[in-house]
Amino acid sequence: MKTRIKELRARHNLTQADLAFMVGVRRETIHFLEIGKYNPSLKLAYRVSRALGSTLEEIFILDGEDLQIA
Repeated sequence: MKTRIKELRARHNLTQADLAFMVGVRRETIHFLEIGKYNPSLKLAYRVSRALGSTLEEIFILDGEDLQIA
């Protein structure tokens, strides 16, 4: 999964630590979200979207492979 967290965070002049504090996680979690190494729970994804003033769809982008339904 790709994200636009880093881009949107920069627009709001937030550090990873700032965003982490706002959504109740560690800074490392935000880092791993930004580089696509961690898929958030729905609850965390919602908190991040609210903190960044965006929708889930604007922030989280599924890779093409993830869209295939068996």
